[in-house]
Amino acid sequence: MSKPARSTPSWAVDLSVVIPAFNEEQRLGPTLDAVTRYLRDNEGRWGEWEVVVADDGSTDSTREVVTGLGDPRVQLVTSPRNRGKGNALRLGVAASRGRRVLVTDADLAVPIEELEQLDKAIGEGNAAAVGSRSVPGATIGDRQHPVRELLGRAGNLLIRRTTVPGIRDTQCGFKLFEGEKAREAFAASRINGWGIDVEVLRHFHRADRQVAEVPVRWSHQPGSKLRNLDYVRVLAELTRLRARSLRPADVFAVALFLLMSTALYSGRLFDPDHRYLPDSLQDQNQWEWFFDVTAHNLAHLHNPLFSDLQGFPDGVNLMANTVMLGLTVPFAPLTLLAGPAVSLSVVMTLGLAATAAAWYRLIVKRVVRRRSAAFVGAALAAFAPPMVSHANAHPNFVVLFMIPLIIDRALRLCSAGCAGMGRRSSAGPSWLVAPRGGAADRYSPAPLRGALSRGSVVRDGAVLGVMVAYQVFLGEEPLLLTAIGLVLFAGAYGVVRRDVARRAWRPLLRGLAITAAVCLPLVAYPLVWQFAGPQSYAHMPHSATSGNSPLALLSFAERSLVAGNAQRANALSPNPTEQNAFYGWPLVLLAFAIVVRLWEQALVKALAVTAVGAALLSLGPEFRIPMTDKVYPGPWALLAKLPLFESVIEGRVAMICAPALGMLLAVALDRLAATRNTGTQYLGLLGVCLALLPLVPAPLKTVERPATPAFFTDGAWQPYVRRGESLVTVPLPDAGDAEALHWQQQAGLGFRLPGGYFNGPYGDDRIGIYGASPRYTSDLLRDVADTGVVPKLDATWQAQARRDLTYWKAGALVVSPGPHEEALRRAVTELVGRPGKWVDGVWVWDLHDGS
Repeated sequence: MSKPARSTPSWAVDLSVVIPAFNEEQRLGPTLDAVTRYLRDNEGRWGEWEVVVADDGSTDSTREVVTGLGDPRVQLVTSPRNRGKGNALRLGVAASRGRRVLVTDADLAVPIEELEQLDKAIGEGNAAAVGSRSVPGATIGDRQHPVRELLGRAGNLLIRRTTVPGIRDTQCGFKLFEGEKAREAFAASRINGWGIDVEVLRHFHRADRQVAEVPVRWSHQPGSKLRNLDYVRVLAELTRLRARSLRPADVFAVALFLLMSTALYSGRLFDPDHRYLPDSLQDQNQWEWFFDVTAHNLAHLHNPLFSDLQGFPDGVNLMANTVMLGLTVPFAPLTLLAGPAVSLSVVMTLGLAATAAAWYRLIVKRVVRRRSAAFVGAALAAFAPPMVSHANAHPNFVVLFMIPLIIDRALRLCSAGCAGMGRRSSAGPSWLVAPRGGAADRYSPAPLRGALSRGSVVRDGAVLGVMVAYQVFLGEEPLLLTAIGLVLFAGAYGVVRRDVARRAWRPLLRGLAITAAVCLPLVAYPLVWQFAGPQSYAHMPHSATSGNSPLALLSFAERSLVAGNAQRANALSPNPTEQNAFYGWPLVLLAFAIVVRLWEQALVKALAVTAVGAALLSLGPEFRIPMTDKVYPGPWALLAKLPLFESVIEGRVAMICAPALGMLLAVALDRLAATRNTGTQYLGLLGVCLALLPLVPAPLKTVERPATPAFFTDGAWQPYVRRGESLVTVPLPDAGDAEALHWQQQAGLGFRLPGGYFNGPYGDDRIGIYGASPRYTSDLLRDVADTGVVPKLDATWQAQARRDLTYWKAGALVVSPGPHEEALRRAVTELVGRPGKWVDGVWVWDLHDGS
């Protein structure tokens, strides 16, 4: 628990100079002479002053050097034993009385005359000014040993990236503070070692107090107490401090998100190999195959962007499918060890919780301070009905933890042009101003803001480039939807806050150019493979009903625990995995009330435009007014024929509404918590509960998974499939029935399958379809499986079957027990010309027997 801030004493002086010392009998005397002489000669400038030497348990004559001066303005405070620089500074600052406090090292590596520059920065409104060797204008005299300098820079880089973003030189020992704020920060510190510099700056950073980084003259002084490995010790100290200082509310929020995700997947989580999500249709089979084939490719040093294990002999362009190499690759060891069902279950459970945690972090950092409000907003963003619908084995739309990070980094680019324009408050956040440490120039004196903004733009643009590249390997469609949402938000915010837009657009464009320069080389080859490689396709058309009905935006999803209605939800959506709206009329009414009540806030206006714009786009290129025959063109018609957009299922655009509504809800709850009117609080919280209660999801449905025939699990298939051949399961796997993919996995991916469930090309125009290009025999067998009717199969059909089996390089055909099994057996017998043989639970036709 932090000590209370120490106010400036009534007997205060104008300036205190605090010097930590440990065994400094050789260097301290000249330093004190230089400091006191400078202050005496400039008393008209600095007024009343004092020097406080904080001795940290020295064993030499350091104390005698101080007491021997006989100057009442030079004081000594002592520690009974050596505990570190942090301990000494804490003692010295606590004993200080200055309205401003300068801390400087005993070696005076920075001349005391540089105090003028720091004081000027304080006069410009900063709470602290740190001397820096790393910003433009700094000069360095005698340098350290090259090895020591290299280690120091590496350690300082890690420290900056870990704890204090924006400050280039945290470890220079020459810093000036407002006295009261210095005593508060040092009293709250816990580190006894060198890391106290970072801890104190971090205190200012978290308190939204501006810190200027000022260029100074610096020279290496012999006899330094700082050793090469002390930077590592600093990091260790700060890591321990950070672990101890984690806010319990944040830890609780993440734990609760994980519990919510676990509850959602509870029906399958503890036995993923034998439980299936029926509402996923065939997607669970497909995604488990994606995990398995990626691990298989890596283990066998095959190309991770392609496979011919299904769709044989043409194969599958894995980059043109949502394989999520960003997760299937790192999870390959778990897949090889425990199987793809376990990997998929772990990824979706942890990924959904991580997505909620990422939205929570963004809302706390950018929108509201209150953790409770941020938690509710993040829970809606991550567990809204569309997210729960896609939780049925659509990990590319559930594992979205990178999206909030990308949004935050994009806002940092905007912030580089908006330094000092505002601060976040519970009444109305300054969204684009990067509150609490957004851009480096917030910490800089005015003359340096331009240079540091450019550095911040380069750094943030490069980081954003890496983030976007990684998201490409997690899911391109969610990235495109994010771009749509950001364009809607930025356009609305720019209209409302033109001052912000004028300042932000230049650094934003520069940063995005850097983002593209970093991202494109990382993704160029995979994208060329995706759009021009083998089995690539031009675009993926969808049905005319892919857009949302206006009623779907106001209705409740099937998995709503309280208000769910499967029949109505399915009538308003393509299938259970694509219930992309279903926010419910109570939440829509609540959002409308929030927007009306808080319309004066620019953020609320921008979020409202984003949500409404996304909802309208999700209606598709045309939509019908409910209960009428009137059809009108929708806004999506403007985008429907554009590259990339033509492959988007437009109903999914409504998923953008989830985080927008979550943030609106967080703003409203934050405002409610701030009001003192208990009646208003009661009515507001009641409205929130009534709006959210119908959206609480029930656990996803699971069923017992059908047993895999022993023919596949026991290896009985091996004599029938020679090198370069395939095994034809009847009917061939497709989007309607992909159970054969699971059998193939149970056989260790030991054989190839014609047909399959993937996105591939069809025809000369290479239009995208689900599954392999159909052939006469595959269509025939699928019709028999669906209807149980066997048509007359004459010599023409038999000749066509021979051509198709030759094309598939088939070693054997297999019919497993199931619906219309007898019809399928009869059809295959007539096509092949002889009956099959019962082998380990399936009927097998060996095509090596002269047929």
